[in-house]
Amino acid sequence: MRIRISITVALCMCIAGLNAQVKLNSFNARNSNDRNDSTDVRKSRGFKNLATIDMYLQLNSNIDTTIVDTTLTIKKDYKFNYLQKDNFGLMPFANIGQTYNTLTFNSISSETNPIFGARARHFNYLENDDIDFYEVPTPWTRLTYKTAFEQGQMLDAFFTVNLSKQFNFSIAYKGLRSLGNYQNALTSTGNFRFTTNYKSKSKRYRAKGFVVMQDLLNQENGGIKDQDLENFTSGEEEFLDRSVFDMNFEDAESVLEGKQFYLNHSYDLINKKDSISNNRLTVVNELSLQDKYFQYYQNGSSVNYFGNAFTNRINDKVSLENFKTKIYVEYINRTLGELSFGINYSDINYGYNSLVLLPNQTIPNRIKGSYAGLDASYKKTIKSISLVSKASLNLSDEFFGNFIDAELGLRLNKDVTISGGLHISSKLPNFNYLLYQSDYTNYNWYNLDEFRNINTQQIRFNLKSQKFFNANLDVSNIDNYTYFNLEEINEDEVRVIRPKQYNSPLQYLRLKIHREFKVGNFYLDNTIMYQNVLSDDAVLNVPALITRNTLYYSNYIFKKAMQLQTGVTFNYFTEYNMNGYDPVLAEFYTQNSTSIGGFPRLDFFINAKVRQTRIFLKAEHFNSSLTGYDYFSAPNHPYRDFTIRFGLVWDFFL
Repeated sequence: MRIRISITVALCMCIAGLNAQVKLNSFNARNSNDRNDSTDVRKSRGFKNLATIDMYLQLNSNIDTTIVDTTLTIKKDYKFNYLQKDNFGLMPFANIGQTYNTLTFNSISSETNPIFGARARHFNYLENDDIDFYEVPTPWTRLTYKTAFEQGQMLDAFFTVNLSKQFNFSIAYKGLRSLGNYQNALTSTGNFRFTTNYKSKSKRYRAKGFVVMQDLLNQENGGIKDQDLENFTSGEEEFLDRSVFDMNFEDAESVLEGKQFYLNHSYDLINKKDSISNNRLTVVNELSLQDKYFQYYQNGSSVNYFGNAFTNRINDKVSLENFKTKIYVEYINRTLGELSFGINYSDINYGYNSLVLLPNQTIPNRIKGSYAGLDASYKKTIKSISLVSKASLNLSDEFFGNFIDAELGLRLNKDVTISGGLHISSKLPNFNYLLYQSDYTNYNWYNLDEFRNINTQQIRFNLKSQKFFNANLDVSNIDNYTYFNLEEINEDEVRVIRPKQYNSPLQYLRLKIHREFKVGNFYLDNTIMYQNVLSDDAVLNVPALITRNTLYYSNYIFKKAMQLQTGVTFNYFTEYNMNGYDPVLAEFYTQNSTSIGGFPRLDFFINAKVRQTRIFLKAEHFNSSLTGYDYFSAPNHPYRDFTIRFGLVWDFFL
């Protein structure tokens, strides 16, 4: 159904684009490294100007403006996946649209409030920072298509147009349906986005907003049964048909649904035209309303897997209503820099519709709160030196949280830039650590009065250089690290997973280096990450080494009518105690009994670009039968077998 909706939206966008008559305005041409990458706007006697690619702009939530990129680079190959972003450090599950195991750990966050749980379902859940706004001289349509696994495909259809130089809107829908190669592994997801961007003719008033609605459904099977793991790793022909495996259960599914409404509008009390000293004073108001829920449904309780249940029909549902608004003042001065200060207000309502009565405890059903907070930021650039900082504080005793982040950058020359940063934060754990209810008796707890704030301090250093290499180093100290832990598997093979808070500090070091070498038309792109965790107990497990190396050939052929890229990508991470996946919580948990890793993954690809169409053909994990079948994305969850997948990105500029 979602694919039909996606195709219908795509056709409507194409028709709208073909019928749109937008006169080319005198958009100012901007500098670009891709000036030769012109659009499909054709010259005619009536047109004195030709729209070029550098006129098609996208703005993110931080008001940073970039040019729409239609080039074919190795980075495009890395991003051509379900998430449409580079997934280095993520280990996908067998079916597209399922979750990802994280091979690395991001210790910092700009959130001061607890956030919604079910984090394993949020990889494809679009947040504020994932939404872009646009400004285009002519209608622009982009269709992204990729094959899936068994009876399905992915299609992302996007369309944007400026109805005037002041007003733009965009509409998009990404739909996926994939049956998968294993029993009860169906995925069916949809992400709808609508954005609008407006500025008055005087440019004093600006407004941007979006509406996002998302529906992410996954069947859950708990992975292969323990007694079948040996059959999988044997590689015997009778087991190469993955549908023959017995899964831990075949009667469960989970769904994450959400909708969000966002508006940011501002007015310049003083702008540059009013002041010879180039001052600007702006009042900004931002509003956000988010309503989401996660539901886990199972026809019959799996007594031998999750333990006893109150009922044979499991139906767990948790919701969050989160309203936030803030008003702040921005002051920009050529000498002083950019300074902002404001106040915010949050109203949260998280929980369930009933109480749970246990023998020794009553589990409440709601966590509510309304409180104010303060925000501030500062930016300043002096020649080759730049400073960026921001801070936030909750004025609440129950939901106390704060963070401060500052980064100092220095451009040594045209090629080399170095920077260093400091991050300090304190916040409560996610809501599902504090309160959780389930029809399974083991999955009920209330820890708001017991769990303390997670305190994080991080220092980081960055080096960017085309000539040498790019490097990122960060060192974090974490107090009260909070995680889900596999406490035991009893004689009935019942898994007991509980939230835990580590009372001792732990230190986490991460070093990432990237370097590409070129000889003629041959390239070798390398990304290597080293990680180390210092703690008395194994509560945070990551592989010591992650590497991705791509050897490829790139050139123009057929009298430069086509750009061709072809090569092989090597992915590898060292063996470690990889996190397990729990479908009831939709969370990963720490376990120290099963080691996974040490297997190579080789992908062969052929990519091409003809005009504004990029074509991707990939033989994924083609070495699976050569290097052994001992490859997993989590305990009991196999990684993908060898498969050939096709896709394309097609841009229309009218």
